Amino acid sequence: MRLVADLHTHSLASGHAYCTINEMARAAADIGLEMIGITDHGPNMPGGPHLFYFGNLYVVPPVIAGIRVLKGVEANIIGSLGELDLPNRILKSLDIVLAGFHSSTGYEGTGISENTKATIKVLENPYVHGIVHPGNPKFPVDIDEVVSAAKDLDKVIEINNASLTITRLESMENCIKFAEAALKYGTTIIVSSDSHHTSLVGEFDEAIKLIKAVGLGSEQVLNTDVSKIDEFLRRRRKALNRKQNS
Repeated sequence: MRLVADLHTHSLASGHAYCTINEMARAAADIGLEMIGITDHGPNMPGGPHLFYFGNLYVVPPVIAGIRVLKGVEANIIGSLGELDLPNRILKSLDIVLAGFHSSTGYEGTGISENTKATIKVLENPYVHGIVHPGNPKFPVDIDEVVSAAKDLDKVIEINNASLTITRLESMENCIKFAEAALKYGTTIIVSSDSHHTSLVGEFDEAIKLIKAVGLGSEQVLNTDVSKIDEFLRRRRKALNRKQNS
C-alpha cells in the first residue's frame, strides 16, 4: 500500500518538535510524498503556539519544495461536550482540523462514557475532519460508537504510527480494534506518522502492517490518493456551508 500524504505532522511551533515547516515539507519531498499536513498542537498543549500562530498560517505558501502543504491543527479536546482549544473563527480558516485527547491540556476524563461523549461531540463539530490516535488507553472510549459515528458524519479515524513505535505504546490492542471497527462500518481512516522531526515524516510501516492484518484495503484509506483527500475536503466544506446557511 502506497501512501502519498502524511496528514499529521508537527513543526517546532508545537513546542516539543524540532524542525521548521520548510524542513518538514522538504523531508516529504525527499521520500516522494505529494502532500503534508502541518498540524501543530493547539495552544493548551504546554509550550504550544498562541492563537495568533494559527490565525497567521495563511502566510505559509500552499506549495513548498513541490509538496502541497495543508495548514492545520491537532486541537486538544478540553471538555466533555467536545470543546476544543481553538475557537471556530480560527478553525474555519484552516485546511485540516484534527483533534485528540492529550494529558495536561485541560481534560482528564472520568471514564469510557464521558470520553466517548466528548469524542462524538468533537466529530459532530462541522470544522473537525477527524480524530487522532484514538487508541490511547489513557482515554478509553466505546470504539464501536466512535467509529460508527465517524462513518455517519463522514469524518476520519486515524491509525497513528507513532502510537505503535514511539509513544502511547500500550495502544496496539485498541488500534487493532479501531481498524477492525473501521472495516466493519466502512469508516474512512488516515494513516499518519505524527512526526515531530523530519526523520519520521512518512513513517507508516507499522500502521500499514496493522491495517493490512485486519483486512483494510486502500479504498478505505484516505491518504492513498491526493484526489481522494481533495474530494473529502470539498465534501466537508460543502457540508459546512449547508450547515451555516440552514
